[in-house]
Amino acid sequence: MARQLSRKIQLAELHCHLGGAVTPAIMWGIAHSQGIKLPTKDYWEFRDMITVSKRTQSFDGYLQLFHWTELIQSSPLAVERSVYEVVGGAYRKNNITTMELRFNPMKRNRGGEQDLDHIIAAAVRGMDKATLEYPIKPGLIFCLDRAFPFELNEIIAEKAIAWRDRGVVGVDIAGPEASTFRVADYKRLFRRVRQYGLGLTVHTGEAGPVDEVARVVELLEPDRIGHGVKAAYDPRAMEMIRERGIVLEICPTSNLNTKVVSGWDEFRWIFDTLRRNEIRFTINTDGPEMLKTYIRDEMAQLGRLGILSAGDQEQAAATSLAASFVPNVSDVPAPRLEPASRVAVEREEA
Repeated sequence: MARQLSRKIQLAELHCHLGGAVTPAIMWGIAHSQGIKLPTKDYWEFRDMITVSKRTQSFDGYLQLFHWTELIQSSPLAVERSVYEVVGGAYRKNNITTMELRFNPMKRNRGGEQDLDHIIAAAVRGMDKATLEYPIKPGLIFCLDRAFPFELNEIIAEKAIAWRDRGVVGVDIAGPEASTFRVADYKRLFRRVRQYGLGLTVHTGEAGPVDEVARVVELLEPDRIGHGVKAAYDPRAMEMIRERGIVLEICPTSNLNTKVVSGWDEFRWIFDTLRRNEIRFTINTDGPEMLKTYIRDEMAQLGRLGILSAGDQEQAAATSLAASFVPNVSDVPAPRLEPASRVAVEREEA
């Protein structure tokens, strides 16, 4: 049995969706405070409705869980509370010190009924409030949606650029497979996002075709790939990912629940393939409350099964911190005092 990862080791959560990260009790309270009519008045039925179970063990079943969580979070007050709870809870429960939280703000404004900037500002307030209470560095990633027309996704990308100095750190492409989605259509948009210093990650190598991973790498040049487990079956994709230093955001429990990966034996082969090809990877939850798991649970299970050694776990933790889009505080230059301010400081010290 592998040694468990020490709780003293700091962790970064790089792949966490807001819709799957708020505890059911908090979601229940938010829903009632907004007067949302739920399909059940029983809390336990509600909890089952927004968390994984045998009935949701498929990719489509998992995505359907987000219908209610996104609806409940569709207001500035709900978004602020949700982000605050997730960021603070990540530190309290797992000693996570760097937290990237991703969501689609356009799926929180009730189809345009609410102002998009108010939704984004609420998310920023939630982060700010959490950082006043806990020593954690959070950042927001905006998700474009495969099922959205390009014009709507372009608006989301432009919002990410506009809010980049307020805590938005990256852009993602997520959502179910759609016949209208073409990777090549987003080449110029991703290049524009990169020019403004935002990180790029893309959901691929999960439920879609294996060969999409190589297209995403070649055309969009992401820094990271969300999930990416199917890349292990494509030698060309493996070579491209290694050469470009792309980091994979692996979510074991999520992939098992959605049947993207058949079981732990397949995961053993996938991780062996990643190590053999010198691919850097991180361990994430995808949505801790919806999937009823936390990063340390994921690490411990991989250790107990002999899939990841203690050294592998520590390396994955170090990789997650190094690959985060959230700026390191030590990398941010200290503000320079203006002459008048410097005089005032000198007087105070005197």
